[in-house]
Amino acid sequence: MTSPPLRGVLLAGGTGSRLLPLTRVTNKHLLPVGDVPMIFHPLRRLAEAGLREVLVVTGIEHLGDVVGTLGSGAEFGLDLTYKVQDEAGGIAQALGLAESFAAGGSVLVVLGDNVFDADLSPQVRAFREAGGARILLSEVDEPSRFGCPRFDGDTLARIEEKPVVPGSQYAVTGIYLYGSDVFDVIRTLRPSQRGELEITDVNNHYLGQGRLGWGYLPGFWTDAGTHRSLARANRLVRAAQS
Repeated sequence: MTSPPLRGVLLAGGTGSRLLPLTRVTNKHLLPVGDVPMIFHPLRRLAEAGLREVLVVTGIEHLGDVVGTLGSGAEFGLDLTYKVQDEAGGIAQALGLAESFAAGGSVLVVLGDNVFDADLSPQVRAFREAGGARILLSEVDEPSRFGCPRFDGDTLARIEEKPVVPGSQYAVTGIYLYGSDVFDVIRTLRPSQRGELEITDVNNHYLGQGRLGWGYLPGFWTDAGTHRSLARANRLVRAAQS
C-alpha cells in the first residue's frame, strides 16, 4: 500500500499585533516583502521542495483577503486548501487543525512570516530517511525572540521558548517536518503561561524520545513579524534580487 504523500501546512493566522497599525486592515502575511506579498515566499519554497498539496491555516477576520490573494494555488503549481483558526491559540494548536488534511501522512510546516532562500528538498530527504521530526536552525541577532536551542557540546540538549538568557545564538526557524504522530503529541499538550499550545513543547517531546533531527538552514532566514524584522526581510529579498 502506498503511503500518503508529504503535504504542506502554511500557518498564516495570528493577530499581527506586533505590526500595528499596518495590520489594522489586512492580514500581516499579505504585507509586501520585495515585490510580492509576504506569504508568497514560503509558498514558493514549498512548491520548490516538490509539494503539491498545501493547507493554509488563517484567521477568520481576513480569510477572504487570503483566499482572494492566493486563489486555488495554480499560480504556484500548488493545490491549496484553507482552514480557519477561530482564535489565536499557538502554533501547535493551529497545526492540530491539519490532522484530517494530513490524512495519516507526514507534514512540512512553514510559518507564513518566514522569509528564506534555501531549497528545502535536502531537508525533506533527510527527514524521510530518519522519520520522527526535524527542525532547522539559523543564527540570529536576537535568539531570545524565538525557540532557542541549548547544546551540550555538539548534542542538542533542549529547546527553550523565548529564554531570557539564550543558550545559543541560534533560533529554531518556523520550518518543521513531522510524522503523522505529531497530532497525538499535540493532544497531550497543556497551554503555556501565554495560554498557547507551544510548538517548542512538541519539539522537546520528540527530542526526549531521541527522534528529533536537526540541521542548519543555509542562506538567509528571517521572520517578518515585527517592524524591524519586516524591514530586514525586505532588505534581504531585494539584495537577493539585485
